[in-house]
Amino acid sequence: MRDLQSLGERVYGFTLHGARAARRDGFDVSDSVEEVLRRAEEERALVVVAVPMRAVASVLDQVAEFAPSCWITDVVSVKQPIYDLVVERGMQSRYVGGHPMTGTEFSGWTASHEGLFASAAWAVTYDYARDNPGDEQWAELFTVVCRMAAVVGAEAVPVSVDRHDEAVARVSHLPHVIAEALALVGDRGGTLAQSLSAGSFRGATRVASTDPDLVRNMCETNAESLVPVLDEFIELLQHARTSLADDRPSLDSLTKSGHRAHLRMAARKGARRESVSPVEISSRPVMRVHPGAPGWERQLEQIESLGGRVEVF
Repeated sequence: MRDLQSLGERVYGFTLHGARAARRDGFDVSDSVEEVLRRAEEERALVVVAVPMRAVASVLDQVAEFAPSCWITDVVSVKQPIYDLVVERGMQSRYVGGHPMTGTEFSGWTASHEGLFASAAWAVTYDYARDNPGDEQWAELFTVVCRMAAVVGAEAVPVSVDRHDEAVARVSHLPHVIAEALALVGDRGGTLAQSLSAGSFRGATRVASTDPDLVRNMCETNAESLVPVLDEFIELLQHARTSLADDRPSLDSLTKSGHRAHLRMAARKGARRESVSPVEISSRPVMRVHPGAPGWERQLEQIESLGGRVEVF
């Protein structure tokens, strides 16, 4: 809302918590979901579902009741469970899933700020197009969602719901699990460990300050993808422990392979800031797509395989 309104877009919404604070800041926010959805239906607005996973089903039911013809997208951190709920309600022809890969460890209206989405990847799902490539209305919705992401400075990245959930299990949900466990281990060191903790510990545990209910919602609803990834992580830790417990302790394998992996991921994110002559490396190859054109869904699959971003025209 902050970014869209600052850029001249018309936006309004509903929230259970923080509506008064948002109105004080000059935003059109109501504490009546029925009022907002009826208004959206009258104006044929795009409905953005931005609630914890546990609330999605009830919100979709309210959308079905009060805004039965509105297009829908969301910003929830899992996609397969959302898509299942959408399909159950027969809403798939007016839904495009979304997940902006950005945020802070804080929650609520006062934690939001302009510029949050700048250069962030914004996952945009396209599963419906595989079975319905010629649906022009859905192609238009896909275009609208991609353009909304672009307006706030993000980069639309096409994804299928299953591949999205496996990827975020690795780079978003697993870090939350690690941060919680690491915070516990550090805390058990008592006041001395707390006094000696520095940047590496604070950085590694930053997301442990996220609302526990939000973390549970993310991780529990993506358990099918998260458990194998967690097993993979535990195996690496177990191997490191075995190597350190040897007569000649060694972390050679983990440190070297981990360092190489970090360099590969950093290269995809662009030049290092400390480089003498930084050269921007495009982290997400760009492909232009005309939604609804023949074969456009195959183009999206190709872009997904490259981890690229899509520009619509």
